[in-house]
Amino acid sequence: MRKLAQQIGAGIATLALGLPGAPPMSAQQTPAVSTTPQAGFTMQLRGELVLTNVVARDAKTGEIVRGLKQSDFRVYEDGKEQQIATFDFQSVDMATPLREATVSGLAAGPNSANGPKAVVVARPEDLRNHRLIVMFFDLTSMQPEDLDRCVDAAQQFLRTRMQPADLVALVSLGDTLSVDQDFTADKDALIREVGAYNGTEGQGFALGATANSNQVEDTTGYTPDEEEYNDINTDRELFALQAISKSLERIGEKKSLLYFSGGIQRDGIENEASLRAAINTAVRANLAIYSVDTRGLQAVLPLGDASTGSLRGQGAYTGGALMNNMNNNFATQEVMATLSTDTGGKAFFDSNDFAPAFAQVQNDTSAYYAIGYHSTNPARDGKYRRLSIRIDRPGIKLQYRPGYYAPADFRHSGRGDREQELEDELASDLPATDIPVYMDASYFRLNENRYYVPVSLLIPGSQIPFVKGGDKDKATLDIIGVVIDEVKRPVGRARQTVKLNLDQSLQARQRNIEYTTSFDLPPGKYTLKFVVRENQTGRMGSFMANITLPDMKKAPLKISSIVLAAVRQPSKAPGREIDPLVRNGQEYIPNISHVFRQDQHMYLLFEVYDPARDKSEPGGPKEPKSAVDLLSSLELIQGSTKVYETPLVRARAVNEEGRDAVAFELDVPLARLKPGQYLCQLNVIDDAAGSFAFPRFAVLVRPPQAVAGTQAVTASGSGGTE
Repeated sequence: MRKLAQQIGAGIATLALGLPGAPPMSAQQTPAVSTTPQAGFTMQLRGELVLTNVVARDAKTGEIVRGLKQSDFRVYEDGKEQQIATFDFQSVDMATPLREATVSGLAAGPNSANGPKAVVVARPEDLRNHRLIVMFFDLTSMQPEDLDRCVDAAQQFLRTRMQPADLVALVSLGDTLSVDQDFTADKDALIREVGAYNGTEGQGFALGATANSNQVEDTTGYTPDEEEYNDINTDRELFALQAISKSLERIGEKKSLLYFSGGIQRDGIENEASLRAAINTAVRANLAIYSVDTRGLQAVLPLGDASTGSLRGQGAYTGGALMNNMNNNFATQEVMATLSTDTGGKAFFDSNDFAPAFAQVQNDTSAYYAIGYHSTNPARDGKYRRLSIRIDRPGIKLQYRPGYYAPADFRHSGRGDREQELEDELASDLPATDIPVYMDASYFRLNENRYYVPVSLLIPGSQIPFVKGGDKDKATLDIIGVVIDEVKRPVGRARQTVKLNLDQSLQARQRNIEYTTSFDLPPGKYTLKFVVRENQTGRMGSFMANITLPDMKKAPLKISSIVLAAVRQPSKAPGREIDPLVRNGQEYIPNISHVFRQDQHMYLLFEVYDPARDKSEPGGPKEPKSAVDLLSSLELIQGSTKVYETPLVRARAVNEEGRDAVAFELDVPLARLKPGQYLCQLNVIDDAAGSFAFPRFAVLVRPPQAVAGTQAVTASGSGGTE
């Protein structure tokens, strides 16, 4: 069938579906139409065609209604009637067998267990009346028993329920995103390839979805916070779905994707942009997602299962533990349900029988009307447009997607419109998803009533369309941000245009672009939102997060945020009055992802405020009355074993006199550590006061070649408070 070309990048693989002999055509585009008048000249017209598939069923029996005509339908976009330009009826009953004669390439990779497979090229007209099904196996989220269950169900469907009109493709996400079998009607080839998924020992499992593989058992019952890893894993899974959808845009027929997963763990709004991007791309590609939870019917126990450590406390007796386990289970299904609902599919949870999922896909795509129209709205504003389709005949129920996102054109907008676009996106409740943006914020105390809050934004250089100018790579970014307090008032704002003019030797496309700014805020709870736009095509990305600035007056040990950095560089703003991120002329560049290379150092910076004064014992060594006694070290734990600890650092004097603070700097050379995940415990002890703190966080150490070229290129600005 159609060739699926794999373009594998350093992170997530990007898929591209090539249709030999056919021009590129998305779900909202038509190729050029040529007319040749008698005068002898040729006129070419190009228009955007909006396509939607409509299933007409009898309202009483639910049977497909056939024989409807174009004149029976009325199409409305945002309440305005549209003229139908194309009309077609497709049914699997009218499918013709494909001629499997022309071999165009190889679908399976060179490492495939079953060897390479021939791919048959089909013309666009050959796909009429066929049912196109993609089976996507998310191997990173499934335990071996879950994988066995879904493999058995898929093979059973292929053996007994697959029909001649069905064309099935196989895609899997393991170490990379892989097309294991292109669209084909060959049952034997599909059954063999699906059976190869059972060997999952080398795939690895996503953290947080079904396993707690880096849990450390200790006497406190502490469970490591895996939110950062969950964010990365969830983004990776959603990017994979987006890549699959993007590769299917050129196929005009309706398509279905069976998504087999052991659950996706979302961390609040952290993955909202990736989720919205995956849904938007699937809608544009006319792809319906049918999510299947491969964990099947689960017994949620108050004491947990064998994947977690023993429960401590009273939660098992108060019902709190059971409620927490149920909430965690629901949370891993919420993203899958959203993907299905918003793309016109259906989710299948809490059942050991996966057969209904296959039956639903076949039933929804057995027969449908394909309707296309040219929108009367010429605006290229990227806004959502609602569709409404009506039929003149009574007793018929229509099923269709409720709308689509209009194309956006940035180059034709003026300066005022562009600025308003940024303001609108900043005020929008929905995130911008065109480019990925990551944000982190920390805090350092200036005095009892004010905090210095540095904010870092990270944009992958691969997402920025740099323009070559001599030996420079040039690009311009517009950045706008706002800080909102608990009563929804804006109390801080940032706005800057950053012009990047980088030497080509830096290979900016293989690096991250990091922007830093700061705010001066009182204690309280705040919401930060930033929007970034690249000014070549106008694509935007946004990120929103909450931050709490604590009231430290009654805290036994007053400590700032802990900043991790892989890079320290000479400060670019030496005239700034107070900047806790600058020590001895060197500025710490926060590492947002907590991912480091073995050939790097991991630098830690934090501050302790109002330390107790050390009162020397009679006859003991005399110390100044202003002397303090603070001790700190960092432990790195892997599994249940401490593998490294920094030398103990002892502070006997305040080194930030104006703020009565002691700044600590720790240096961890990573060359001696093996690649892998580590739990870090920072030990901070005020020996004079008898108080202490042991904050923990996770880091990932990777080989140098695994993340080569990821050092950030930095830019900075200043935010203002209102």
